[in-house]
Amino acid sequence: MSSPHHITIEPIAGRVLVTKGEKTLAESRRALALKEGSMAPIIYIPRDDIVMTAFQRTERSSHCPFKGDASYFRLTIGDQVTDDVAWSYEDPKTDVAAIKDHLAFYPGKVDAIVVQ
Repeated sequence: MSSPHHITIEPIAGRVLVTKGEKTLAESRRALALKEGSMAPIIYIPRDDIVMTAFQRTERSSHCPFKGDASYFRLTIGDQVTDDVAWSYEDPKTDVAAIKDHLAFYPGKVDAIVVQ
């Protein structure tokens, strides 16, 4: 019996750009789109394509039975701090292993997530 919960992960064609204010937080041609059930796709960007020096891991965590345990990140730009702006699955479940070492951003906590 197969699970009715379906997750797909596909590469995104083109460039993904994430910005807040005048700062580019991420720029990637290797981003992934994770589609889970009927929800809108979530873009996951490799850490190598993110300005990780602007992010600090927070104490917050959550658990997804399909993806694993999520860690959350705070963004600091000058004296502006935005808590839990992004999340990551540090040790994702086997079915979603492709998102390891990637971050996803909350659209409402950054100014833009653009696919070009």
